[in-house]
Amino acid sequence: MSFSTILSAAIQGLHVDMIHVEADVSNGLPVFHMVGYLSSEVREASERVRTAIHNSGFQIPAKKMVVNLAPATVRKKGASFDLPIALAILSSMGIFPGEELRETLVIGELSLDGSIKEVPGILPIVMQAKEEGCRRCIIPRQNVREGALVRGMEIIGAEHLKEICRYLNQEEELEAVTGGMQEGLQDIQEKEALDYSDIKGQEAVKRAMEVAVAGGHNLLLIGPPGSGKTMMARRVPTILPPPALEESIEITKIYSILGMVDKERPLITGRPFRSVHHTVTKTALAGGGMIPVPGEISLAHGGVLFLDELAEFQKPVLEVLRQPLEERQIRITRALGNFVFPADFILICAMNPCPCGNYPDYNRCTCTPVKIQQYLSRVSQPFLDRIDICVEAPRLEYEALTDGGGQESSAKIRGRVCAARKVQQKRYEGRRILTNSVLGVNELKEFCHLGKDEEALMRQAFGALGLTARTYHKILKVARTIADLDGSERIRQQHLKEAIGYRTMDKKYWR
Repeated sequence: MSFSTILSAAIQGLHVDMIHVEADVSNGLPVFHMVGYLSSEVREASERVRTAIHNSGFQIPAKKMVVNLAPATVRKKGASFDLPIALAILSSMGIFPGEELRETLVIGELSLDGSIKEVPGILPIVMQAKEEGCRRCIIPRQNVREGALVRGMEIIGAEHLKEICRYLNQEEELEAVTGGMQEGLQDIQEKEALDYSDIKGQEAVKRAMEVAVAGGHNLLLIGPPGSGKTMMARRVPTILPPPALEESIEITKIYSILGMVDKERPLITGRPFRSVHHTVTKTALAGGGMIPVPGEISLAHGGVLFLDELAEFQKPVLEVLRQPLEERQIRITRALGNFVFPADFILICAMNPCPCGNYPDYNRCTCTPVKIQQYLSRVSQPFLDRIDICVEAPRLEYEALTDGGGQESSAKIRGRVCAARKVQQKRYEGRRILTNSVLGVNELKEFCHLGKDEEALMRQAFGALGLTARTYHKILKVARTIADLDGSERIRQQHLKEAIGYRTMDKKYWR
């Protein structure tokens, strides 16, 4: 009987900590004792592990067994430590040589019969294992395709504890996959079932959406029920440029931690689109818990967060979005430490102009001015200041619905969006800037310089519309994007006028 240690991992937020699973089997009273700052589900591993070892054909001696998960300062949760605990005990019992697991990370949940179940968070764990110098990972068979996304890492998938022991004793071969499946997966694209060619009319709204996507700007749609606000918002992913490989990996890491990846095609090659119901809580939106996990804000990272019926959301919930919209990340502080989740997304909101939805059509609107103001006041001015583009979706006329003319497809719009994004990537090469929406004050001075006529127009709009410093900067960013779509190196008057027009709509309703 002896001491053994096996490398595993724990996830804290989006951060991965390496965990050393230590086991000591020695003479003494027959007990199974586990230590190391463990959650209740990890403590329960003692019963699962002992039963799985017994049902795998190994006899557990009547000895004192102590298992330590180090470092003790890191909180451990989940059932993913079952497999490394079992292997550490078996190694201490001399079932297989401990040297066989050198430079190897092990993770997996055990059933009582010794079979190995899949666990969440495999991608970030394998990536961290590679950084720590591991050459091999033993993981559940169901997680192999996800683990193999990491280039250069040897991935061994197992279905039963018994076959791992035979493999480590060189009595059986297990198939090893070398990471690097990205090349075969990154070209896979979902066939889009939605298309902007389905939408009749609303050309001004579609133009605003094109500008918003091209520059990564936040967008608010206001209009009566049935004007197509939700329909158009749900088609935004069809005009978004596909993510680069690094972005796909970053998005997949978030979904992996929450166990939301497809086991057959784990790499997420499209942009996320998260539509949030108005009953969502602050924790569900921002993330949280004793050990915080990502919320809807982080699940929309790299894609779109859609809030339909904006005025129906609780006001404190909407205020949660203010800081992430500015900093492109969200910070959560708990007793266990500070957690930072990514939050770089396009916010698209849709709402009615009043409770009945017909304002300012006084022939149809049944709301009093007081009711209208109470309804609109649910959306605060500081929140509106973080919206780059506000556009009205008017009620469609019969002629627009029955027009047989061909509507522009999503593919054509996406082509223009991708061209504008390439212009921005080239302009900001060497900087940590991907789109115009994240330009800082210094970059605005450098890349959004206005001529004499444009400066006079901006000065006039600033006073007439009562703009703040934030909304002034947002107009410049939107104008820069419109100029990029137009293929212009400098911002001209027509670009600035269109950008200013996108700030007048909110003044119409919020006086």
